Amino acid sequence: MPAVTLRARTDADLDALFAIAADAGTWEERTPSMPAPLTRSAFEARLAAAEAAAAHDLRFVVDVDGAAVGSVSLFGFDDLARHAEVGIALLPEARGRGIGTAAIGQIVEYAFVRCNLRRVHLQAIASNADAIRAYEKAGFVVEGRQREHAWVRGRYEDIVVMGLLRAEWRSAS
Repeated sequence: MPAVTLRARTDADLDALFAIAADAGTWEERTPSMPAPLTRSAFEARLAAAEAAAAHDLRFVVDVDGAAVGSVSLFGFDDLARHAEVGIALLPEARGRGIGTAAIGQIVEYAFVRCNLRRVHLQAIASNADAIRAYEKAGFVVEGRQREHAWVRGRYEDIVVMGLLRAEWRSAS
């Protein structure tokens, strides 16, 4: 498997990140908003607005051999209850190679060790079996299901809610 690292975003990463954001084929897996064409200028404006609005969120580029192949984030921090949500998006050519599993493992470790979180959680479209399998490999367990919660490519789909407690992660490490 290739060496996967998480790092800060640079201007050189914008082409890859724009390709992910503009990918209509995976739009619904990444965002609850209605699919729409995305221009480069709108994408860059959205990045700037997101950084300004959510300064507490942590966003990393997923790097393989010096090239950006995706992004992974911790967001929606609850400082009192010590939890946050995880999100990941990869270029099509990076999927199915263990890169997502490695990146999720690293962001989980960062969440528990560096951010002192007690719990991390995420949501996945039920039909995205590859993503769910990667999350399970990282230790996440299914906590529930929001039935027919998402409109995905012409039909309603369930959202699978998954979580991981620091104690579970520590005992598996």
